[in-house]
Amino acid sequence: MKKNSIKHLFYITLLVLSFSCKTNTEPRVEIKQKAEPVFGLISEKAMVVSAREEASKIGVDIMKKGGNAFDAMVGTEMALAVAYPFAGSMGGGGFMVYRKANGETGALDYREKAPLAATKDMYLDKNGDAIPEKSQLGALAIGVPGTVAGIFAVHEKFGSLPIEEILRPVVALANRGFIVTEKQKKRFDNYNELFYKVNQDTILFAKQHKAGDTIKNTKLAQTLERIIKNGAAEFYKGETGKKLVDRIQSKGGIITMEDLSKYEVKWRKPVRFEYKGLSIISMSPPSSGGVCLAQIMKMIEPYELDKYGHNSVKTIQVITEAERRAYADRGFYLGDPDFVKIPIDTLIGKEYLSSRMEDFSFDKATRSSDINCGIVPGYESDETTHYSIVDSFGNAISVTITLNGAYGSKLYVPEIGTFLNNEMDDFSAKPGVPNMFGLIGAEANAIAPEKRMLSSMTPTIVEKDGKLWMSVGTPGGSTIITSVLQTILNVKEFGMTMQDAVNAPRFHHQWLPDVVVFEPESFDVDVLDSLKQKGYHINQEKSKIIGKVDGILVLPDGTLEGGADKRGDDTAVGF
Repeated sequence: MKKNSIKHLFYITLLVLSFSCKTNTEPRVEIKQKAEPVFGLISEKAMVVSAREEASKIGVDIMKKGGNAFDAMVGTEMALAVAYPFAGSMGGGGFMVYRKANGETGALDYREKAPLAATKDMYLDKNGDAIPEKSQLGALAIGVPGTVAGIFAVHEKFGSLPIEEILRPVVALANRGFIVTEKQKKRFDNYNELFYKVNQDTILFAKQHKAGDTIKNTKLAQTLERIIKNGAAEFYKGETGKKLVDRIQSKGGIITMEDLSKYEVKWRKPVRFEYKGLSIISMSPPSSGGVCLAQIMKMIEPYELDKYGHNSVKTIQVITEAERRAYADRGFYLGDPDFVKIPIDTLIGKEYLSSRMEDFSFDKATRSSDINCGIVPGYESDETTHYSIVDSFGNAISVTITLNGAYGSKLYVPEIGTFLNNEMDDFSAKPGVPNMFGLIGAEANAIAPEKRMLSSMTPTIVEKDGKLWMSVGTPGGSTIITSVLQTILNVKEFGMTMQDAVNAPRFHHQWLPDVVVFEPESFDVDVLDSLKQKGYHINQEKSKIIGKVDGILVLPDGTLEGGADKRGDDTAVGF
């Protein structure tokens, strides 16, 4: 790395000069921008940034052996299932956006599906009112998992190393165990009562673990051994699948072996759009991420954010108002494209989005009660984790996976060693009724057998001048889209390093409720007061973290900078 130190020093100097040369006539907060830029890990050839160091290391070791980013994806994802049960699991699903070295792009949807026995009104009481707990806790909240099908689909299409060579280190990790971090201990403690309530027994992660303890998951290691031997069929048609179904049905769930055997992944065309010289490739429906990101960025493109300043009053106003309108459209138009017609080209078109911002004024806030979905002619009617990988061949992937809520449904399968998702809550149990993230849905996202539920996951790859520039994504439920948005803007508009960009304070608005959520004690008081005077409803109290972004940026000299969010145990590893 020493031979690059002069080039990196030169890059830092350019960044510092770019800050000092910008002119600005608007009031802005300068304190954080004047600080010396902080770089994340710099690597020459390849990198993985994920929620756990163990997973990042396994992914990098795979690439050191000659494997590509897709091989590393398989190993990293399964290592997260071992060391990060909060969101990593065989019992969930996810989305991958990729860019190959030759510029080819694509996306994989291995999102969970509703069981065959699911019905539109399954979470309503006799009066027609939604019962949130039924879609959030326990066996009835579980969607048919897609994770194992997803990793095998990726390996079959793009993998270069044998599956056993990729998964063997993950088996070893499960057998030797992972070290409990302080943050992880707090999460275990927070959910102990729910673990017992749902499982009606003590499970591996419900014991009184302390920071520094080692947790071994030998049952998961045995499951991985069977999967190495029998492939994806082990999970969907074999012994593992039978253990899974038996556990779910014993707790009142409706998933059957037929549900598992019928599961299939979908290769999708990603959403691609331009923003001020960048080409952005993000996830298409049934994720709302790419469409909403495109809408927001195109609505704010005419505004000079770089002159307004990072997290200034005007910048926050523009972004908030664009978010307000995009989330209103999300709630009405978006769902599973195999079940509903989605007017994507219109929704992200310049003409439509220009009209969406016509009633915006810097003088005062728009009320969400005055905003509805836009009119499209002829139309008929999140806990997650993220990892980014770039390999030495020039391939890049951005992957967001989920169980939905923390530890998903909280239902654990001791015989397999994994938690199961509560993704059914991402459907609209009833039009107009918010889910666990406060998101409002409509008929487009109503429950139906084998339908995929709408998601906010936004794995994203960004090109600059026709070349790979960034891989980025985050967990965070409804805040995923806005966190990815602000991270890209932090680098593009405000000249930040990747590490500074993911660490920077974030805010979030999602149409309803009509509140702008700010990370506590992170924003200038005068800025917040000015926003209040303009009619914005501010929430800065202790709240959930707004995203935990992981990203990789290609620097001007071709090296890679990893941004691992300080809000978690996220770690960048490279070589």
